[in-house]
Amino acid sequence: MPDDGGKMRYARVLILACATWLAIGVPRASAGPIPFRLLVTSFLTNHVKGYDGATGAFTGNYTSGGALNGPNAMVVGPDGNLYVGNTTGNSVMKFNTATGNFLGIFVTTGSGGINQPFGMVFGPDGNLYVANSATHSILRFNGVTGLPMGTFVTAGSGGLVRPWDVLFGPDGNLYVSSRDTNAILRYNGASGAFIDSFVSSGSGGLDRPSGITFGPDGNLYVAGFNNDAVLRYDGTTGAFMNTFASGGGLDGAYGLTFGFDGNLYVGSTLNDAVIRYNGVTGALIGTFVTGGSGGLDVPRDLVFVPEPTSVALLGGGIVILGWTARRRRRRAAS
Repeated sequence: MPDDGGKMRYARVLILACATWLAIGVPRASAGPIPFRLLVTSFLTNHVKGYDGATGAFTGNYTSGGALNGPNAMVVGPDGNLYVGNTTGNSVMKFNTATGNFLGIFVTTGSGGINQPFGMVFGPDGNLYVANSATHSILRFNGVTGLPMGTFVTAGSGGLVRPWDVLFGPDGNLYVSSRDTNAILRYNGASGAFIDSFVSSGSGGLDRPSGITFGPDGNLYVAGFNNDAVLRYDGTTGAFMNTFASGGGLDGAYGLTFGFDGNLYVGSTLNDAVIRYNGVTGALIGTFVTGGSGGLDVPRDLVFVPEPTSVALLGGGIVILGWTARRRRRRAAS
């Protein structure tokens, strides 16, 4: 997982993260490409694990402190910090994106009725929206304090059952993957009112949709958990276009994101790996994170972040690499 407009988050992530790192005293580096790190939530080991953004090699457990309990979705907030949802612990934790240090509990256990949080996104209003899977609804929390603001999408609205991912699209509306109805539902981004089934139930053979993102081409990409594939839909009409990416050992497709290299990365939940595909053609490139690397066990969400010690500076200004893409997740939940 990009945030605003289909989690097209990366330009914002870079600006905020780089500003944060400058504030804590990042040494000046020569101008050049900015190295990145891939973060992956490891559901069964209660970690966020880090991997080299170029090679996929394990670089260590990223987060420290703060008891993660079934970590699932991740999102970089407007403040540049990393927010991690505890699906089992029914809470949201905040970490320093640059260091991985625990900053505190953002949404306390059970606050506002949070129960099995899956997908998360910060909206255009700066608030946090959470796919509350157990109650078949979307909750909203204050983006600064973490306090509950109420239910944004009411239980079962539009036929929503077991929401697994959530994002704001280019049109400003909210898109939600409805796992048990095999559809992508669309809601008014301001009011939460149901608009339509953007991707109708089972379109293109969609089976148990999990992670969703709008790609650089403006189309919607959906990880089909039982499809073991990523399906592509027209970003304006929701019509099925094709099975964009599959193969290479992908088993239980969950989280997905377009990387800073423009390629598509997909979490393979049932064999604990991350698979990489060409971001334009969908052709298999290969396994990026090998099965179980660094103890990875049930990978859910994926997020790329810049390495804090290698932010490129040019003439005293930050060299910002902007582009759009995204993320996110998971193993079958009963």
